[in-house]
Amino acid sequence: MRCGLLSTLLALSPFALADVEFVSPAAGASIPAGAITVQWQESGTAPLISTLESYTLQLIVGGNVVADAQPLINIGAAQGSFTAGNEATGTISPALASSLTNGFYLQMISTAKDGGTVTNYSGRFTITGMTGTTAAVYVKQVNALGGSTAGPATIDDVTPNADTPAGGKGKHTTTPAAAAPAGAATPAEDAAEFSIPYNLQTGLARYAPMQPVPPTQITANNPTPLFPTSAFNIAQTKLPPASILTTYTQAQTFSVQSIQNTIAAAPNPSDDMAKFLARWKD
Repeated sequence: MRCGLLSTLLALSPFALADVEFVSPAAGASIPAGAITVQWQESGTAPLISTLESYTLQLIVGGNVVADAQPLINIGAAQGSFTAGNEATGTISPALASSLTNGFYLQMISTAKDGGTVTNYSGRFTITGMTGTTAAVYVKQVNALGGSTAGPATIDDVTPNADTPAGGKGKHTTTPAAAAPAGAATPAEDAAEFSIPYNLQTGLARYAPMQPVPPTQITANNPTPLFPTSAFNIAQTKLPPASILTTYTQAQTFSVQSIQNTIAAAPNPSDDMAKFLARWKD
């Protein structure tokens, strides 16, 4: 009986085991487009905020799976620091998306001082006054949740043995030593890791985002990089063996449509060519 009660409480408290616990906006809240202040606090569960160094905070729209959600904007500094406090501010443009009931949530990817990352999610909330357009695939995923305010589970690659509690919420972890060998299919439970910036990842396996589909026409006159550049150091001495075993690139989800070629095949050769080919029939 006690075990059943404990499982029920854990299932009803999806954010109780999150190391970064979001305070504002609260799950189920309704906030207007424009200025936003995000606040969080220490939950007391490892890894503690004091062991984290920097973070990236994004506003997300869509479902609770990476492939079903779209990052909209960064909130606060592109690389925030926990030493600056437990608050970040930003501006939500009304044109970013359409208004969806409990269609939005926050994603914070934190880098630990000793290496590794932990990804925390807020509860789902509503943003009113939105005048933009949200892709149908993301709207469909929001509607499929039936108004739920629960966000995705935490992804902990810092704390050893951070198990996922009953109810499927709380912490999920991937252990580098258990990474699949090169050439193997990407584990389904690692799908959320494609959203972590490559330079913030650690471990033997790394995850690269889905490659974009080339357009049918080249219209850009002044192309810009898809992703920001990263710092590098030129080797002055012999380097140690590579620390990355393999990189998984997220599989493409686009589809193509084929049509049947109804043009009749060309007729067999005739005249001189037919006579020439007939010589080789025997």
